[in-house]
Amino acid sequence: MTTAVYIHNACLRHDTGPGHPENSNRLRAIMEALSDETFVDLAHREAPMGREEDIYRVHPEAYVNKILSTIPSAGYARADADTVVSPGSREAAFRAVGAATAAVDAVAAGEVENAFCAIRPPGHHAEPSRAMGFCLFSNAAIAALRARAVHGLRRVAVVDFDVHHGNGTQAVAQGDADFFFASSHQWPLYPGTGGQDDGAGANIVNVPLDPGSDGTVFRAAWQRRILPALELFRPDILIISAGFDAHRDDPLAGLELEEADYAWVTAALCDVADTCCKGRVVSLLEGGYNLAALGRSVAAHVKVLMERTRG
Repeated sequence: MTTAVYIHNACLRHDTGPGHPENSNRLRAIMEALSDETFVDLAHREAPMGREEDIYRVHPEAYVNKILSTIPSAGYARADADTVVSPGSREAAFRAVGAATAAVDAVAAGEVENAFCAIRPPGHHAEPSRAMGFCLFSNAAIAALRARAVHGLRRVAVVDFDVHHGNGTQAVAQGDADFFFASSHQWPLYPGTGGQDDGAGANIVNVPLDPGSDGTVFRAAWQRRILPALELFRPDILIISAGFDAHRDDPLAGLELEEADYAWVTAALCDVADTCCKGRVVSLLEGGYNLAALGRSVAAHVKVLMERTRG
């Protein structure tokens, strides 16, 4: 088997306006990084349009209609103070959902061992009835609930190493004993959630990191808290909210990770997946706003995913 990468040019047409950090150049940087001969064996797949039935497992129909009505026929509008939409945003958001759900389908069916979805808009801040933080639909939660509803993978896990807390994903997992969510993130920082006791329970693990924390601190936190809890949960599928804005060069936060740290956490998560869920891993792009660092970090992440298929 191999690693699949899901992408669609429609995600480039989600125009967030001049100067916005979450812009289409992020995907261009990733596409360039993955064009290296190192990645010649990647299975490139075009993201399909997402299904409303998948979105409705997470977001009420009224919320979906509200978001779609916000998207303008020309120019820009705002779904919240930070979340800009434009005429191309509808298709981009549905392609992002479609990438996530198609990746789940392919991994669950054994067509590929794991997958990375190079998508935007990102999703981990989108709560069931609220757009925020550049996010419209909760891609990771949608993927997780499709894995359960369509493929019978009852125990689903989302782990998040974006520099910001994945409040939207947590809102979906909260109260669902078969949905595990864990996040490491800078604290304090937007969105203001994710303290160590926020939602604490057997299925929710938050690990706040002080500004300036480097890879040594990051790795210790994962080894001490997240990885043991994830292995104890024993998921049937593992979904990664892969944000790369904890990189030391990222302009939006203050952690000090490097590419090697992303490679390490990817390998550690694959180890758990090999033990618990036959290596089933689906990774979804979240943040990362320094283009050079983003490209290098995604390359390090995907390289490990590919290496695991050859093991």
